[in-house]
Parts: sequence; structure tokens; C-alpha cells
Amino acid sequence: MSAVRRLDPVLVDRIAAGEVVERPAAVVKELVENAIDAGARTIEVTVEAGGRRLVRVVDDGRGMSPEDLDLAVERHATSKLPDGDLATIRTLGFRGEALPSIGAVAHLTILTRQADDPTGAAITVDAGRKGAVRPASAAHGTRIEVKDLFAATPARLKFLKSDRAEALAAAEIVRRLAIAHPTLRLSLSGDHLSFLSLPPEAATPEGFLRRAARVLGSDFTANAVELRAERENLMLSGHVGLPTFHRGAGTHIHFVVNGRPVRDKLLLSAVRGAYADTMAGDRHPVLALALDCDPQLVDVNVHPAKTEVRFRDPGLVRSLVVSAIRDALTRAGHRAASTGGLRTLDRLRPNGGTGWSAPPRPAAGFGGESWQAPLPPSNGFGEAAQASFAAFEPSADIRTAPALPEDADEAPLGAARAQLHETYIVAQTGDGIVIVDQHAAHERLVYERLKAERAGSGIARQPLLIPEVVELDPVDAGRILGEAEQLLGLGLAVEPFGPGALLVREVPAALAGGSAAALLRDVADAMAEGGPGGAPIAERLDAILSRMSCHGSIRAGRRLSPPEMNALLRQMEATPLSGQCNHGRPTYVELKLSDIERLFGRR
Repeated sequence: MSAVRRLDPVLVDRIAAGEVVERPAAVVKELVENAIDAGARTIEVTVEAGGRRLVRVVDDGRGMSPEDLDLAVERHATSKLPDGDLATIRTLGFRGEALPSIGAVAHLTILTRQADDPTGAAITVDAGRKGAVRPASAAHGTRIEVKDLFAATPARLKFLKSDRAEALAAAEIVRRLAIAHPTLRLSLSGDHLSFLSLPPEAATPEGFLRRAARVLGSDFTANAVELRAERENLMLSGHVGLPTFHRGAGTHIHFVVNGRPVRDKLLLSAVRGAYADTMAGDRHPVLALALDCDPQLVDVNVHPAKTEVRFRDPGLVRSLVVSAIRDALTRAGHRAASTGGLRTLDRLRPNGGTGWSAPPRPAAGFGGESWQAPLPPSNGFGEAAQASFAAFEPSADIRTAPALPEDADEAPLGAARAQLHETYIVAQTGDGIVIVDQHAAHERLVYERLKAERAGSGIARQPLLIPEVVELDPVDAGRILGEAEQLLGLGLAVEPFGPGALLVREVPAALAGGSAAALLRDVADAMAEGGPGGAPIAERLDAILSRMSCHGSIRAGRRLSPPEMNALLRQMEATPLSGQCNHGRPTYVELKLSDIERLFGRR
């Protein structure tokens, strides 16, 4: 007796459904994409019990005839490949698997009508059992209801997360499709969700930014830089967030390829490379970018869920993304995230930012405390108050310096007024104040200077009057000597001086005056970070320069004169990326006068 047999067609459909319908969010994705392909301008999505009980998608698209509806729930039946060419995919769906896969594991009802048809048509598929097409009253477009998802395969239910988690996953799908198609009117409602209603936007860069801000948050508009680049039939456009406007997870990175939201490893790697020396490794940027190209240059048939793509020339795509983002961030100049000042004010605001609540004053009288007694500290302040105002004076006071130009306050970073704790420069602008971390700011300035010199005529070197001998671990010493020629291009001239020792003869001119030993140890650490099989030094020059620049920077604890402080501010304004240090931390915080006045109840 033969052991090989054909599986029941219903069982085949249920097995195949597992590739397409992993969770309720996958149902939402497939149905909304079908609505977009049908030319819908308005799409309404409703989920109940995280999508297990109900997923409803209503659109005003072209609709289907009764004959098309009967065929649409059959496997591998689609209207999206008229010529059968898989190399030229111009729609979001094309496999013909979504509706039959959903119908195999749930109760599926479709109600549809074309604009010219007098009546609509309806069909029901219950756990793979297809009903007959019947006439029905219907509005123009299509209404699809999926009830009791995975009722036919109860084993799949135990792998689902909580209703709230599944609802949020469905909402994330809708948000990503909303950014990919800003001209659509989209709404989402259901259990565990705040009602989301997105009006249609114009098909312009401004419209794209407004839609992205509705999804990513209103702060995105003030902290984004427009991007537009083209190379060899590839067009990249959209907006990228400033390096200091970041998040703890990569969920705010939105990429769209030919109208398809994707989570592609190549593109995510390119984003990480573009922000490499402007953002901490554990933080993620906020951006929305659209890549448009000839469909033949990208394969969207890589994964059943169609969230990954494969490019014909991945190197070209990666270089375009990296260079375009870096150029956009460079154009942003010294800008830092506008949210830094707001976070600072929130920390200062009493009661954790919930509003002013003055501590009670004891009544004057016998046995009571004097009204001159200090008030108890408020929750919004992290440090104890100064013991005496008479004992306090700034590290440097601008009032003792020569008069500043009349328009100094109108400069973007204002005019220096004081230095606090030999670390922070306080400057006054036309509408607020700026607080600058002098070490972080100068570190970025030195780093950008070294990069510019390396890209130009080469990093200028300063010979040491007395060469310095540096003792290192023999492994580190050998690693440095092995790349001595490359390090010479970075302005660092070293030669062997016995076992585990190196002789430093020249250092970069921008770092002259610092400790050669500390500089060499930092270079050794930077070279060792890649491990034994790490990338060659030629690919990590920026990381090494970043370490080196720290040694030529103004240190915290150094008192600056007023001219030095103002010179630093003017250099920051003229230097790209000076809004953040080499490690991704902000170099300055700006507080608007109106916000400060609200903090003190003056507004």
C-alpha cells in the first residue's frame, strides 16, 4: 500500500495560510494593500479583540463583479499580473493568496459593488468552505469582514499575544502604510486603540512631511531635514531626523520602496552607517524615506509577507542612502533637536511637570518659622540650592569683557554671557538662552576639522620637540605598528622602541599640546574594537579620528575668556553636525524665553 497520498484541499489551504496569515496584523496588511491596489481613496479599518474576533476593512475602490468575486477567493487567482511578468511588479499584492488563505482559517465575508453595477454581490468562505455568490445591497467599493480568526486552527491561537499587543501590531501596519501612501484617507478604530484618523495630503514633499509628522509625532516637523537624491534611475526622497532627535528602538525608521513599506536589512544597515559618528550605538534615528526605481531593479517576491526586498545592485542602493542622509545632516549645520530644551524644562518644572504647586509657608507667629527660612526643595530640581548667593559667582563673567557687537544676540547661538562650573557656556539669543557643553562642542569641531583635513591635502602634523615613549600591551603595540603607514595619514607618526614600546614623533597639529600616551592608548582601543577579524583600519578611520579628537578638545574644568567662548559659538555655527558630539549627545540646549516665562508663571 502506498504511503504517499494527496492532502485534502482544505488542509492544503490551511497549511499555506500559515505563510501569509501569521497574526491579525497580517490580515490587516493584506486587506489594506488590496484596497490600495483597487484604487481606493478612503479606507476604514476596525479591529476587535486584537483582530481575533473581527477585522473589518471598508474601501471606496473599484469593487468587483460577481464573476470576479467568485474567482477572487480561489488560490492563485489575481488581477494584478495581467501579463504574468514577475519581474515587473507595480502593485502591492500579486500572489493571489491573501483572500483564500484568510478564508481557510476564519469566517470571511466579502460585500462588493462596481460603480456601474445596479447591485452588489456577496460571498462567504467559512474555514475553507466556499459559499455561492449572491446578490446584495452594497455601496460602491468593497467591505471585507474576517471573524473568528484561527477558529479553524485553534493551535495557532495560543501563539498569539494579548489583545492589546495584537491591536498595536495592527496599528503599526496601518501607520506604515499611511506613510507610504499619504494621499489616502485612513482611519483605524477598535479595542485597546486610540481612534486614528488621517486626512489625505497633497502629493508633494510638504504633504509627505505632514503625513509623517501625524504618524511619528508633531515634533518631527521641527527636527527633520528634507532629503532628495538621484543616482542611476534610483530616486530617494523624504525627511530624516536630526541625530539628537532619536529613539530607543528602530520602530520609527520608515522606508518605502515603490509604494511598499519594507523592513529591509540592507536599508537599515545603510541608515546605521549614515548616522554612525553622530549617534550613540544604542539609539535609533527617526526618518521617513521613499525609494522609487524601475520595478525590474528590485525583487519584491522574496518573502510571502512581502516585507523584504532584494535589489539588483545593493551596493548602489546602500551608497545612495548613506551619502544622501549624510549630505542632509551636513546641510542641517549646527542644529540640534528642539526637544532638548523642552525636556530640560520638564525636569525643572515642579511636581514632575504637572504644574506649579507652591509649598505651604508656615504662618508667622510665636513658635513658627521665619518667613526668611529657605523653602523645602521642589521635586523638579535634582540638586540642592546654593548655600548663599553671596558666595556664588560664575566661572567667567562677560560683563568684564569688551563690549560685544550690537547684533551678537541675533546670531543663532547668541552671545556668551557667562561660564558656569568651568564646563558650561551660557549665551543669550534674541528669544531665549543657550547652554553649551564646551567639551562636547569642541570635540565635534576638532573631529570635523580632522575629517576635512584628511579629505583634503592630508592631516597636518606637529613634530614633538622631545619624542615620547609609550608603553603598551605587546598585542596593541604590534597592531599599531602594523598600521603605521595608515596612521601616518592621520597625522600620527610612530616607530618601534623595544618590546611593547612605541616612540611617538609626530601628532596631528589640531591635537598638539595633549598627552601623546593617552592619545596612542585611545587609538589602540579604537583599533581593537573590531576584534581579530574586524574591519581593516581603512574602513574605521572615522572611528579612530573620533577617539583622537577628544584629546584636542577643550576639557571640562577649563576657564575660558569671553572672546574664547564667543569664538567657540561662532565655530559651532559654521561647522556641520556641531549640534551633537561624536558620541551622539547634544552639544547645547536651547531654552526659549516664552517657555522660561511659563515655568515661572509669567504667562
